[in-house]
Amino acid sequence: MLWSLVKFILFVGIITGLTLGAGYLLETDGGIRIAVANVEFNLGPLQAVLFAVLLLVTLWLILKLTALIVAVARFLNGDETAISRYFDRNRERKGFAALTDGIMAIASGDGRLALSKAARAEKFLNRPELTSLVLAQAAELSGDPKKAEAAYKRLLTDDRTRFVGVRGLLKQKLAAGETDTALALARHAFALKPQSVEMQDTLLSLQAQKEDWTGARKTLAEKARQGALPRDVVRRRDAVLALSEAKGILDEDHPIEAREAAIAANRMSPDLIPAAVMAAEGYIADNNPKYATRVLKKAWESRPHPDLAAAFARIVPDESPEERLKRFETLIRLNPDDPETRLLRAELCIAAGDFPEARRAIAGLVEDDPTARGLALMAAIARGEGADDAVVRGWLTRALVAPRGPQWVCESCGHVHDSWRPVCQSCGGFDTLVWQRPASQTSAMPGNAEMLPLIVGAPGQEPVSAVVDAEKSGVPEADEP
Repeated sequence: MLWSLVKFILFVGIITGLTLGAGYLLETDGGIRIAVANVEFNLGPLQAVLFAVLLLVTLWLILKLTALIVAVARFLNGDETAISRYFDRNRERKGFAALTDGIMAIASGDGRLALSKAARAEKFLNRPELTSLVLAQAAELSGDPKKAEAAYKRLLTDDRTRFVGVRGLLKQKLAAGETDTALALARHAFALKPQSVEMQDTLLSLQAQKEDWTGARKTLAEKARQGALPRDVVRRRDAVLALSEAKGILDEDHPIEAREAAIAANRMSPDLIPAAVMAAEGYIADNNPKYATRVLKKAWESRPHPDLAAAFARIVPDESPEERLKRFETLIRLNPDDPETRLLRAELCIAAGDFPEARRAIAGLVEDDPTARGLALMAAIARGEGADDAVVRGWLTRALVAPRGPQWVCESCGHVHDSWRPVCQSCGGFDTLVWQRPASQTSAMPGNAEMLPLIVGAPGQEPVSAVVDAEKSGVPEADEP
């Protein structure tokens, strides 16, 4: 409504200006005299202006007529499209002007104007590879996914634009959460253009989310062949995929194949903790403790972790606490100053009844870096040394509200997982979980097994059992030690 009013006002203003100008020219003295041979023309000011305008129009018509005659001559000379090109030239000019305006509108974020200009360009141009793309982007910008989908589907009919059409439909399906359809489209786009890094990453991510580990390894191999990733990253991710594939085989009750796949994953990335644990368990099942020990020691040297210690304990499950402490010394010496190593030593000393040595093992750790696990161990040490119940409860009270320490955290979104997995449960990122402290620490809950690992809680260990019983029964507030 407002635009119609503006156009009406402009029209009235132009007419008024022309009328006033014509009146001014009529009242003006003088004129133009034109003499041709024996003929003389005397033109007033207004007549002179009209004559100039008429002359310009005549020249324009002569040029157009000349161009038409040239087109007809070319047609008669064998150029079958000469006349059609002549008449289409003006349409192309309008179409390309509208196309340019549409692209500018998309760049400026004006979806409605972009959609209008794209439709106008489609009307004048017979170039669907251009107009359909701009129309699809304009429809997406204006919030019309159905029109965008129809435009992308038109791009599928041309070999030159098929990849663009598939990519556009893929993005729509991903936005709508239709991952099954998106996976099929990603495979098609990857087949059309395997060198596209974007399609490689998208397909790899979707395959990982759908647990298609075999397909994901093929995609990663192609990505490596294209040189899109450093070699060490490729080996790490291939190890993650191989480990995930091994777990899938294990779920299908093929333990031998699973052990072989886990061992292969560990060889590709020895510092991958879940692969080292699974490979060690495979060696243990094969009654090969030497190789299991070698695998776990190499992983512990790179990054100490409770799962590695638990697997190391399972190598000799029936040993006494003193024998276990002695055997674990080979593991402890690899990384003695790491907090995980110090906590492990304290747990082993508690199990062996050597409470003073356990206290020395974590001396300063519970003050400088208190965690639920470390404080629970201090409660066990206090109970083992015969401290009052109030002291033990004080340590347990602190443990219940203390941070849990390192956990499996997604580097992309910060989501905390209870165990390692190849794909983040929150953001779907592949190989994004790392063992570290979360940005916002959560408190351990009563009865949490993480506070006292199973390798310490061996049968017959009264001090630890007493702490766990007290923990499960609830802890009243007490004075801290």
